[in-house]
Amino acid sequence: MMLKGKIFKSLLIAALTCFSWQTSMGQKTFTLEDLNYGGTNFYNMRVQTRYTNWWGDELIKGDVEACYVVNKQTGKEQVLFDLKDVNALLDSDKSHQVNHLMSCTFPYSNKTLAYIVTGKQHLLYDWTKKKIEWIQNKETTDVQSWNAQSLSTAYILNNNLFVSDKKGNKTQLTTDGSSDIVYGKAVHRDEFGIYKGLFWSNDGEQLAFYRMDQSMVETYPQVNVFTPIATLEPEKYPMAGRTSHKVTVGIYNASTGKTIYLAVGDPTNRYFTNIQWSPDNKILYLIELNRKQTKMQLDAYDAATGKKIKTLYTEESNKYVHPVTPITFLPWNKNQFILQSEKDGYNHLYLFNTNGELQRQITSGKWVVLDLMGFNSNKKCAYILSTECNPIQNNIFAVDIASGKRTILDNGKGCHANTYGENNKHRLAVSESGKWIIDNYSEPQVPRNINIINTENKKTLTWFTAPNPWKGYTVPEFTSGSIKAADNQTDLYYRMVKPTNFDPNKKYPTIIYVYGGPGVRNVEARWNYSSRGWETYMAQKGYLLFILDNRGSSDRGLEFEQATFHKLGVEEMKDQMKGVDFLTSLPYVDKNRIGVHGWSFGGFMTTNLITTYPEVFKVGVAGGPVINWEWYEVMYGERYMGTPQDNKEGYNNSNLLNKAKNLKGKLQIITGMNDPVVVPQHAENFLKSCIDAGTQPDFFIYPGEGHNMRGHSSVHLHERITQYFEDYLKPLKAKE
Repeated sequence: MMLKGKIFKSLLIAALTCFSWQTSMGQKTFTLEDLNYGGTNFYNMRVQTRYTNWWGDELIKGDVEACYVVNKQTGKEQVLFDLKDVNALLDSDKSHQVNHLMSCTFPYSNKTLAYIVTGKQHLLYDWTKKKIEWIQNKETTDVQSWNAQSLSTAYILNNNLFVSDKKGNKTQLTTDGSSDIVYGKAVHRDEFGIYKGLFWSNDGEQLAFYRMDQSMVETYPQVNVFTPIATLEPEKYPMAGRTSHKVTVGIYNASTGKTIYLAVGDPTNRYFTNIQWSPDNKILYLIELNRKQTKMQLDAYDAATGKKIKTLYTEESNKYVHPVTPITFLPWNKNQFILQSEKDGYNHLYLFNTNGELQRQITSGKWVVLDLMGFNSNKKCAYILSTECNPIQNNIFAVDIASGKRTILDNGKGCHANTYGENNKHRLAVSESGKWIIDNYSEPQVPRNINIINTENKKTLTWFTAPNPWKGYTVPEFTSGSIKAADNQTDLYYRMVKPTNFDPNKKYPTIIYVYGGPGVRNVEARWNYSSRGWETYMAQKGYLLFILDNRGSSDRGLEFEQATFHKLGVEEMKDQMKGVDFLTSLPYVDKNRIGVHGWSFGGFMTTNLITTYPEVFKVGVAGGPVINWEWYEVMYGERYMGTPQDNKEGYNNSNLLNKAKNLKGKLQIITGMNDPVVVPQHAENFLKSCIDAGTQPDFFIYPGEGHNMRGHSSVHLHERITQYFEDYLKPLKAKE
């Protein structure tokens, strides 16, 4: 979805790279094929890394030709097994062969078995015996979930849910699946941290799954133009204030062969999220929200009968609650779990028992717990990633569960534990016992280091240092700082990218790159402060780039995020204009040549800025812009804006159709023709309003593309964005 923070952040970070041909002066310069995700040379020029996994407490490096055991004290690597030994046991057909060993996993700490997936099969390979212990054909579907304990696989085929056991016996669990009745997939438009729809019990003998009835949801008429006569490809799209889908949760028990559904009652206008099994597999926990998202409750259900056992915890807000993480049981106490909550204004850890009694608040402070990474049972501590050191950093701490005492485990700089598992969480960083952490991190001047941390004695081994891929290239200067928000109290962090060969005596055209919405933090203490590749490309062309995280963006606490509640595009604009004030105070910024660009929420902000402040912004490029929040989806839209019926003033003030008449500068709207997130009627209606008002935007559409341009189309997109600023912003001359 638009606005999916962790996936969006990953794309931004992935876009940091470079580079290509030689200038006449001997310095290398960049092309979009080097810098842009999707470019022909992007993967060759990105920052090097190492692909790691834990086999219990043993660190394994996966590579193309082999897997290696890494000595955690010395960093030396020894071959565990290689690719040719595996492939020698498989059919010579290419689709059955393993292409590389970078993504194999090690699900059993007490067995020498690696789980490997090929194009058509998945298998367990015993490297000591050089033998395949188990193998099965994969189903031709993107939705499947394998369980390491039972060796069972759940999957969706022809819209229905199936389970294949370890012997390959298949059981069809549903028969009414269709485009209206959806099984086993993420629901509620992937909000609330939901990223999948299949949830195995710990022993793999039971499967919880989502069933979504969207027959009552209105259909958006997407069109496929690549057929001889264009054909409709309708998509269910629940818009704010309109009818939403209904979700229920089923449980299949392999031992009985029966499926039951949780007795939740009428699911209308209710959200069921953050599913978690109890350690003994007898209880299923979930968090329920009302449609207004003002109340959440943690409920326990009997997995055998589906009956509700009790509500363990409730939390209410006059604005919204936003749970995105399931409860986590302590590995040494099956009767206690950790709940993450923002109830004190910042996301923190709270310890409960299974009776629903609060034992203690484990962490507190005016900073955010970003992730609960893992545990150490011997030390009775948890490992977290947080912003305690600095609002633009991510640092690793050990937290004593009993006392709440925190001990930092990294160097206190940069952004750490960049090792991701499911749903972009960082659990792959921590070994099974918690005695070791693999710390893949970067700093503004450090492309990537990978350290091995011994949590017992706090000693750190630098295992890998990535070479600087910028060496030999003419690079811009990257800086970061802070300014005060429009409330004159709150610190806002920015990134500035100065033109290559910067001359402070010159005046430069300046582009503000903006996102500005919830769930995303653009400015981070990563390499080059998380600068996107396109920013480097534009700096090379003589532009100054400025990126500011306004109030309403993520990881700064509830007050910071909720400053925009029920009035999206108001406070954010004020903060961005404080950024403009800062820019125009700098002697090298040409105040007559300021442009703006953003995508998704950033497209909304771009369009809003250029039509609200037409004398300031001369050129804008708005990608996939929300124009009218009434046409955006229920879950996200209503969390931040309420319904159009209840918040008429807020929706009217944020409706950019009302501002089309204000357009004076050059504005290009770009959208994917089949965007399922910000549907094309946003852009199309804005064009109609401009026609009615006599204003003249430009428009470009990518046939067949969704919310973001895929593959090499992304290079074309950024060529187009670049050319628009080259044509209309750079030629403008400063007034004498």
